[in-house]
Amino acid sequence: MKSNSLRVLYNKELADHLNSKRFIIILALVAITGITAIYAAAYGISSAVEQENNSFVFLRLFTASGNSIPSFISFISFLGPLIGLALGFDSINGEINRGSLSRLLAQPIPRDTVINGKFLAGVSIITLMVFSMGLAVGGLGIIMIGVPPTADEILRILVFLVLTVLYISLWLAISQLFSLLLRQTATSALACIALWLFLSVFVGLLSGAIAEVLYPAAKATTVEVLLRKSKLKLMLDRISPSTVYNEAVVTMLNPGVRTLGFITQDQLVGAIAGSLPFLQSLLLIWPHFITLIAVTMICFAVSYVFFMKQEIRM
Repeated sequence: MKSNSLRVLYNKELADHLNSKRFIIILALVAITGITAIYAAAYGISSAVEQENNSFVFLRLFTASGNSIPSFISFISFLGPLIGLALGFDSINGEINRGSLSRLLAQPIPRDTVINGKFLAGVSIITLMVFSMGLAVGGLGIIMIGVPPTADEILRILVFLVLTVLYISLWLAISQLFSLLLRQTATSALACIALWLFLSVFVGLLSGAIAEVLYPAAKATTVEVLLRKSKLKLMLDRISPSTVYNEAVVTMLNPGVRTLGFITQDQLVGAIAGSLPFLQSLLLIWPHFITLIAVTMICFAVSYVFFMKQEIRM
């Protein structure tokens, strides 16, 4: 009975998303982003193919940028949260204000299937858009450069797409939480945007200020103190999901990245330049992978508990 009701609610929410004007606008935005990123990548790839080292050329579709146009991953890092927030900021309070949620809960279905169905439908929409965009970018890239991806590049792109789904789903879980905590949809949307701006912009500014206060430039004269200052700033920057996501995707799409911390010149002595294998890159970003999953599940768990205890009236 519970599985049947969950499937029905999931299909209903999925149909609502697919038939909404909001989804069409988001899909158009995603399509424009993908086309623009391909246009920007054309400059970097054309020069990369002419170089002597043509390894991992296909991955540069996602990391190369033009003179004034950011790369594909830069677009996703900036617009991904807006997609997640747009899909969930009114998922609960919107139905409460319309009076449809109380009628839905009056039916003989378990209460938790409502929030489960909404979240699963949102994640499905995100997965559909992200993988469609990834396939479109990959297909256009093959046409443009005429170089098919290797098995290692395919695995790295798949991990990148999964990371993107987790990253946007995190913001979906946050928006659903605000949709439960705040009754008005406009207030919920403003709160979501304010949190996004704080985590994406102001965390970096505050981390630099805090690091400067604790380790002033006048005292940061030795290598050890400079490393402590840099590590503190990096640790504070990682409070932002955008920083965690950017570090993970750059490491996965650029096999030349071999560490995410700070190293001294002495540590570089004897090191041989080269690219990391796929499994080593995956091991390097595994903490980021787990962090995105854990924070998403925590936000959804808080929403789940709050929704189960909330009193909903006509």
